[in-house]
Amino acid sequence: METLTIGQVAREAGIGVETVRFYEREQLLDPPTRRPSGYREFTPEAVARLRFIKQAQRLGFTLREIRELLTLKLTPGATRAQVREQAVAKIADIDQRIRELKRMKKALTPLIEACDGHGDVEGCPILDALERPCPHHSASIGHTFVQENHDGSSTSRPQSR
Repeated sequence: METLTIGQVAREAGIGVETVRFYEREQLLDPPTRRPSGYREFTPEAVARLRFIKQAQRLGFTLREIRELLTLKLTPGATRAQVREQAVAKIADIDQRIRELKRMKKALTPLIEACDGHGDVEGCPILDALERPCPHHSASIGHTFVQENHDGSSTSRPQSR
């Protein structure tokens, strides 16, 4: 059986040697056998596993979620419905993150518009707004009060003084 060194596995998978060691520690990669010299001996399947992990990460899966997908992949009787459920949950997570990013953009845009970008930082509307107290799930921005709604959207209204 062909075996590969850690450097060869890393190169084939397009990752660093330390990343291979990290995935070993995280138990995402089966422990390799060792040569009498102590060097790790990986099988070509380790390269496929590492590529699986990296592709899953590119799709936004966390290491915990990747571990769950690998468990499903290796579990006799696991179904496509279970894998699909994981992917659907990831889409919901991505949608939530997009809503959060949009809320942040909506809060940051008026700050950028209020700052002309000239002069000393003293009195910078962006820095000043970041120092103001923020109510729970809300951001006080300049003279605008942005509040996140239960559905993830946000509404703006003039800030009362």
